Amino acid sequence: MPGILQDKSALITGGASGIGRAIALAFAAEGARVVIADIAGDGGRETVRMIEAQGGHAAFCHADCTQSADVQAMVRFTMERYGRLDCACNNAGIGGIVAPLHDLPVEEFDRVLAINMRGVFLGLKYEIPQMIAQGGGVIVNTASTAAFMAGTEAPAYAASKAGVASLTRSAAKAYAARGVRVNAVCPGATETPLLLRRDTPPEDLKRRHAARIPLGRIAQPAEIAQVVLWLCSPAASYVTGLLHLAAGGILA
Repeated sequence: MPGILQDKSALITGGASGIGRAIALAFAAEGARVVIADIAGDGGRETVRMIEAQGGHAAFCHADCTQSADVQAMVRFTMERYGRLDCACNNAGIGGIVAPLHDLPVEEFDRVLAINMRGVFLGLKYEIPQMIAQGGGVIVNTASTAAFMAGTEAPAYAASKAGVASLTRSAAKAYAARGVRVNAVCPGATETPLLLRRDTPPEDLKRRHAARIPLGRIAQPAEIAQVVLWLCSPAASYVTGLLHLAAGGILA
């Protein structure tokens, strides 16, 4: 049977690892032709190899999501490669350093917002006109549960993800009548390089997070990818402006 995204074209930023790679694999498994955009060339090309090994279609595009020219180029690359832009996932992001607000370097605040929020803004800015021109499309941005919580340890990260949530709702309302649906997935703690980047032993870190989560464990990237897949599928055709929590009940 054909997949739920059969013959659709999808652009995924931050697809070299973590949730982005899981989204790319899930989309390709459902028949989508996928462009992986990332600054990490080795990881991005590995994602392409993984997809092709499963019989899927994928291509890598080197892009820095903070640079307007790069974002325009990755949209253009998708069009040249596959002829359409049906789905876009603005997923690239970083956690930034852990520090209280008064100790956070200004340069670090700017860096986190540039990647996490400006990157999503630029994605929306250049993806939406292409989708309007072709008659519609679907965009999913990666926000976080941090958008709804006080970011005492990572204030820049929390602020950036709250910005992503706001951009998502603004775009959803502005472009719904023109055939573009815009939603966000808001993961909780997920087993990715972003979560496990610190010096704390991974198992200790996972246990610490799991103790706060009603489901008793952190998420796997593939679980978050399934939420994104649903949001981009025909099953979610009446869903726009949604900030979809995928967090094991931590905000219940």
